[in-house]
Amino acid sequence: MREWIHIIEEWLLEFGSWGLFVVSFLESSFFPIPPDVLMIPMGIANPDKALWYAFITTAGSVLGALLGWYIGKKVGRPVLRYFIKEERIVIVENYFEKYGAMAILIAGFTPIPYKVFTIFAGISRVSIPTLLIWSIIGRGARFFLEGAIIVALGDKAMPFIEENFALLTAAVGLVVIVGYLIYMLIRKSKKA
Repeated sequence: MREWIHIIEEWLLEFGSWGLFVVSFLESSFFPIPPDVLMIPMGIANPDKALWYAFITTAGSVLGALLGWYIGKKVGRPVLRYFIKEERIVIVENYFEKYGAMAILIAGFTPIPYKVFTIFAGISRVSIPTLLIWSIIGRGARFFLEGAIIVALGDKAMPFIEENFALLTAAVGLVVIVGYLIYMLIRKSKKA
């Protein structure tokens, strides 16, 4: 299986920016290959275009989130019922109703499979503006951070990203969650 994924990656690299856009779009809804595996080598090969590639990846990913949302809205619930009990789906929907924007932001930035959250956003009927705004922020932060690392480190970016990026995004994600919880506590105490 890993061999097939590598063959697909190599084939998509031949399409340059268009291949990157297509992978970014499809990965946000169902495709198994994350866009980073194309964006990073493309950026290292052309460091002066690394931020442009980050933009293309962000744009494709955000537009693909709409497809994931649509899939979730139209077929997500019936498909999930085969795997998950209705009560659990309702629990996740309640969390999305309460923390949907934060879930989208965290999933967009961290290594968590983003497609799961875009589909659940559709199942939970998260508004499209909420999906778009938080996808732009989360996905943009992730891909522009990778682009900035490439610009700063050049050829040394790949080992740095492979060794540190998951930890870096998890740490930033944790800071965002803690900040959000503090914000909610302050907001709640002002209402009381």
